[in-house]
Amino acid sequence: MKILVVCQYYYPEPFRISDICETLVKRGHEVTVLTGLPNYPEGRILDEYRHGKKRNEVIHGVKVIRSFEIGRGNSRIRLFLNYASFAISASLKAFFMKEKFDVIFVNQLSPVMMAIPAMVYKKRRHKQLLLYCLDLWPDSLAAGGVSEESLIYRMFLNISKWIYSSADKILVTSSMFKDYFENVLSINSSNIEHLPQYAEDLFTQTKNKTATGIAAASEEKIYKFVFAGNIGDMQSVDTIIKAANELRNYRNIQFYIVGDGSKSEECCNLTNSLGLENVKFYGRRPVQEMPGFYSMADAMLITLKGNKALSYTLPGKIQSYMAAGKPIIGAINGEASRVIEASKSGLCCNAEDYIALSELILTFCNYHNKKQMAINAQKFYEQHYSKDKFMYSLENALKELEERSC
Repeated sequence: MKILVVCQYYYPEPFRISDICETLVKRGHEVTVLTGLPNYPEGRILDEYRHGKKRNEVIHGVKVIRSFEIGRGNSRIRLFLNYASFAISASLKAFFMKEKFDVIFVNQLSPVMMAIPAMVYKKRRHKQLLLYCLDLWPDSLAAGGVSEESLIYRMFLNISKWIYSSADKILVTSSMFKDYFENVLSINSSNIEHLPQYAEDLFTQTKNKTATGIAAASEEKIYKFVFAGNIGDMQSVDTIIKAANELRNYRNIQFYIVGDGSKSEECCNLTNSLGLENVKFYGRRPVQEMPGFYSMADAMLITLKGNKALSYTLPGKIQSYMAAGKPIIGAINGEASRVIEASKSGLCCNAEDYIALSELILTFCNYHNKKQMAINAQKFYEQHYSKDKFMYSLENALKELEERSC
């Protein structure tokens, strides 16, 4: 198949869509990605992509076409301009695109408007569109603090209905998304299927890896808890820092924060103001280094803000943690909590409850059978989230739509 992929984010930005596209190429498909200019999570366009440079690339067999966009910055106005600039510029590229594709695939994160260029191509070329929903809209706005009674929310509710209704098939990362589509957006659930994310191959190979910059353990058992990923408002990493403050007198418990984002500086400042010596920040690291951090962890941490919108989601790091065979300690609600409990791969408390999180960490340290949690995590991943299962389902969905277009 010749596949047009539309996603505002692509390599070198740290999103799984790059691996998906490269795997489709390895499976014999021709893949072209219509994307933006790399600026996530830093908020500014990377220097090598500024001033019209590198607008067309071939990366590991994937043809990449980049559209103009304004960097995300660190304000809501800049973020809106970022969203709008990509939707407009990529739609123009899609309209004038001469190459013919068999099917269109949208990897929809935030914002939902990133699907508009795909809709333009669909209408112009009369091709079928598959949308993979990773972030629910407009609920993602509510998670960011936008009132459901506001004009902005109601406007994006209508925009979201229009975009989702334009897709010929929708795949969702969380089973709870289907209820939202049917009950809130009034989208026919017969066109919606559950397809959870997978973890890249390197996360299944974490054993005996060494993390750069991690000091060797002393004779005393040191319990190491690792958070890996974006450090933004939604991730509530401050919950981890406050839990670490509760545990500051336990010298054998250490926290490692690996990642970057809009709240990184704030979290570092909170750590410093509390005078914590049990929390270390490692910044954003290349994905190739992540297995080393996973390998040294006794358990991985996951936190999210406590609101209804985020409770629908199943963050992709859950799959990465499970693929690595690591127990998971979470202060998180909804679907993620349900999956951790169902898999018996870790312990959960309510989102943003740092007192309960600190108590869970102590419970874990004293738990007699941590190894079974790790085994359960990897087994659950292989049964439900493996990459082979994902790619098989995705290819079948794309082929089904290609046949409809013929």
